[in-house]
Amino acid sequence: MDLTSGFSRLIRNAGLPVLFVVSTVSGGWVLLDKSSLLTVAEPEFPKELTTFTPYSGNPVFSGTGADTWDQKIRERGYILHEDGQYYMWYTGYREGKNQTRFLGYATSKDGLTWTRYPGNPIHQADWVEDMSVIKSDGTYYMFAEGKDDVAHILTSKDGINWQEQGPIDIRYTNHQPISKGPYGTPAIWKEKNVWYLFYERNDRAVWLATSNDLKVWTNVQDEPVLEKGPAEYDLHAVAMNQVIRYKGLYYAYYHASAFADWHEWSTNVAVSKDLIHWTKYAGNPIMKGNTSSGIVVNDGKQFRLYTMHPAVNVFLPVSRK
Repeated sequence: MDLTSGFSRLIRNAGLPVLFVVSTVSGGWVLLDKSSLLTVAEPEFPKELTTFTPYSGNPVFSGTGADTWDQKIRERGYILHEDGQYYMWYTGYREGKNQTRFLGYATSKDGLTWTRYPGNPIHQADWVEDMSVIKSDGTYYMFAEGKDDVAHILTSKDGINWQEQGPIDIRYTNHQPISKGPYGTPAIWKEKNVWYLFYERNDRAVWLATSNDLKVWTNVQDEPVLEKGPAEYDLHAVAMNQVIRYKGLYYAYYHASAFADWHEWSTNVAVSKDLIHWTKYAGNPIMKGNTSSGIVVNDGKQFRLYTMHPAVNVFLPVSRK
């Protein structure tokens, strides 16, 4: 390793000591701490997770614009890619005050051209929007906002017929129920039979609660794990959309607003080693211009970025040369 061919500079990461960073011919990084211990580390934000280009056929899915139950779509829909097929759940509604948000379903062979399910809406018993979907042991679990931004759980064996499981019961670390008020944009992760729930309250910050039985959820800490600011792009609102694990690290895709009235949103990414302590990407936002509710989907070879509100747009990976 030719250290003389590199350069060094000082950085300070949240909660870490000052490190000397030396670039090498191979493109890796060498981190040298005060005790002169040498460690080789790959960049924490690889290009394949942060750099995308708009698909020329955007938007790939939107509201009908006609007098239908899904005249418009909104908030975070969710896409799973399984066995060569793409499955999307989305929220549809009619324009006007106090219109109920219903759950819709669409499928695609390529993730670009979508077909609405003829039996839509697939769930009308409850208000469903801003959903996160995970499949575990043959069952689909949907974590979604209900009316008044109260998160609830639905389950399904086929992704079409859903059964309501009730509101999510979240407790403080002292096991007392969290204070009354909205708690929404649930983003879910499961690992070693532990469920991890990221949720926001009025989009002012993101908290983390865990559960072993899906019945009672307990905060890991009563302070947020992801907060607004200090940069301008997420100064006024943050909400987490998705967590993935890639090359030993966790990545969170979240939407944020630089505006007090939330008239525009961006898509952003953060990294963590433990799901609790998150470092925001210095290149945020990775998508600007009202690109809200972004998630990534592995197409079998690489990741695509989908933003879901107010229409579904796809951003394809940039070739690495």
